[in-house]
Amino acid sequence: MSISQATYNRAKQIMPGGVQLLSKRPEMFAPEQWPNYAVKGKGCKLWDMDGKSYYDMTTNGIGACLLGYADPDVSKAAIKRIKNGCMTSLNAPEEVQLADKLLEIHPWAESVRFARTGGETCAIAVRIARATTGRDVIAICGYHGWADWYLACNLSEGDALDGIHLAGLQPAGVPSGLRGSAVTFHYNNVEEFDALIAQYGDRLAGVIMEPLRSTMPNEGFLEHVRDEVHRVGGLLIYDEISIGWRFTFGGSHKVLGVQPDIATFAKAMGNGHPIGAIVGTKAAMDGAQQSFISSTYWTEAVGPAAALATIDKMEKTRVWEHAAAMGDIALKDWAEAAERHGVNVHIDGVSCLPHLGFTDFPLETKTLYTALMLKEGFLAQGGFYPTLAHNEKIMAKHREANDKVFAKIAETIKKGGKEAVIEAIGGPVCQSGFQRLNG
Repeated sequence: MSISQATYNRAKQIMPGGVQLLSKRPEMFAPEQWPNYAVKGKGCKLWDMDGKSYYDMTTNGIGACLLGYADPDVSKAAIKRIKNGCMTSLNAPEEVQLADKLLEIHPWAESVRFARTGGETCAIAVRIARATTGRDVIAICGYHGWADWYLACNLSEGDALDGIHLAGLQPAGVPSGLRGSAVTFHYNNVEEFDALIAQYGDRLAGVIMEPLRSTMPNEGFLEHVRDEVHRVGGLLIYDEISIGWRFTFGGSHKVLGVQPDIATFAKAMGNGHPIGAIVGTKAAMDGAQQSFISSTYWTEAVGPAAALATIDKMEKTRVWEHAAAMGDIALKDWAEAAERHGVNVHIDGVSCLPHLGFTDFPLETKTLYTALMLKEGFLAQGGFYPTLAHNEKIMAKHREANDKVFAKIAETIKKGGKEAVIEAIGGPVCQSGFQRLNG
């Protein structure tokens, strides 16, 4: 047994769920074959506990490392701050510098608060919206974290978040008193949204949504949501945590042309160092003056210092353009390999966040794809977050690996369909959505 697998087996015994983040759970990829742990990351390459290295063609830090792992400029800024003390009894001046920079990038905004994770920023934004409006109900579109306010959707509607993000997110531990405080609608579904406005309008604190994820908004959709939530006295919150800096500098709403009242940022803003921001108009953020929103580690200095260096480098390199170019290569290579070898796929997403899925035996074929790509030296499972560290040479290697792997997948399906695919995996099939682990 590999060191990596032995370590994960131990983790499942002493940590419920085995990991701290569902998106890093090995069962989501190729169980018993996924390398599980990284001892080093540099650029877009990872080294595991068993001495093997892989190019990361998956999430690259769950979307956090847009500049690549261990970017030297960001690391330099973080190390300098660590050497000077990153937590003291006084505030970090970098947070004021970062707030000024964010307001410069977002001239529509006037106020900023900071946290250290994406889930926190969304929870803070929702708290502020409720405090500002004096209302309780939040309308939700998209994924916004693990907290009670979000999972409360599934108290009253059972599986309201299925199809919104992940299936199986049970609200165990969420107070039943939150039933009815959060309601959902699907992206680009005007009728569904209008029904929520009609039912909850005078109780609606606001809408929180991703302005863009993998699908572009229909013409007029974002404008309609903004206008209607404002008409009933609520606030519009944009979650830019995943798409934010990678679609364009400062957030997708700057391209889409619809201004929110509040926007949340995290992930790529610190390039792997914890930092999150809630940016908004003075009127929308007024509730933060009355509501107690406070935490010790929101005041450490490495996050803001790293964010300042990250934003500076993102702007200078125009990393969002590079990410889109690398994503376009992946989209093209997947499509051509699938057509060449007769593998049925669905390829979608935007250039900076492309996605590959398999039509025949989706979970089984996805698992086989991952297992075969591991043997070629790539972490791959369909979703790809391009970074500044990806280049045409690496993408050429990825193209060659995909050609070999698609050929094997086609041969396996032709040989014996689903059963042959399962046998070829050489281990368990991956999970989909949240499930309890036995172990």
